[in-house]
Amino acid sequence: MLAKRTILCIAIVTLGLILCSMALAQGPRPGIERARQVHDRYRDHISALPEVVGSAVGQDEQDEPVIHILLERPNGRGLPRTIDGIRVGTIVTGKIYALAFGRPAAIKPQTNPYYYARPVPIGVSTGNANERSAGTIACRVTDGQFVYALSNNHVYALENTAEIGDIILQPGLYDITDYTGNKAKYFLGLLEDFYPIEFSEEANNLIDAAIAITDADHLGKGTPSGGYGVPRSQTLAAQVRMPVMKYGRTTRLTTGRVYAIDATVKVQYGSGVARFVHQILITPGTFSKAGDSGSLVVCASGENYAKPVGLLFAGSSSVVVANPIDAVLDYFDVQIDGQ
Repeated sequence: MLAKRTILCIAIVTLGLILCSMALAQGPRPGIERARQVHDRYRDHISALPEVVGSAVGQDEQDEPVIHILLERPNGRGLPRTIDGIRVGTIVTGKIYALAFGRPAAIKPQTNPYYYARPVPIGVSTGNANERSAGTIACRVTDGQFVYALSNNHVYALENTAEIGDIILQPGLYDITDYTGNKAKYFLGLLEDFYPIEFSEEANNLIDAAIAITDADHLGKGTPSGGYGVPRSQTLAAQVRMPVMKYGRTTRLTTGRVYAIDATVKVQYGSGVARFVHQILITPGTFSKAGDSGSLVVCASGENYAKPVGLLFAGSSSVVVANPIDAVLDYFDVQIDGQ
């Protein structure tokens, strides 16, 4: 009996050692940071696959990291199930487009809902005086000496074709029918700077952004009534499932969640396709529509309420894309002029 017990104990210990050895060999479950490193290593390979619009890092229902592959249409052929131990999932987004309006306006000037008395709020219609289009004022930013209106390159700098000093309007020319003879009424500022977008499917663009110099008499700090108010000056890095909101020209106040981070996406512009890296994906797709380009994305709950997270610039029927706000502010060497 003693011998049998000894053998049983040895067997249990041996089994325990084997299981322990297997656990050590497998290591800890990979986290988001490792998934980002893997995604960064393979993003060019993923981007080159047929029907692929982009890729990003997220989490599944069990909170395990996953690399999402964004597809133009349903197609699972040739796609890996895992990459370096990270599970791969797919989401059909269709093509992703920059979200500015660019068609003739049909607004009667006496009832124009897009015009605001100066100082105008943030989150409303804006654009370059040389193109009949409209996007959104993200917020007011400052370098400590001057203040600027922040929006997208494709809203203010017309996809790199505008000139520094171009007149910036509120509302955008798309929303104006009586601009001739009323130019001073709609003046907001002058184009000061923009991030030049590289139009290539192999590019590594970081932001779609531009600023227009203005002043406190022309531009305020907060959204219209019914919005989230004045954004915080302190920013916040996006995290998967973070609740967010934005106030924009077309859909006004909307809420959503961060679906994925570190996204690589190919965006359709009038000038061609431009690839962006290290972006934020937000769902649902109804979070924004055309004309909301330039909206400031902020945190929607808790102690981080109204802290800026991103600059909205593109989307499809299922996802919305935003630049990390810190990348935008760093490029122009400004900060949010908020609370």
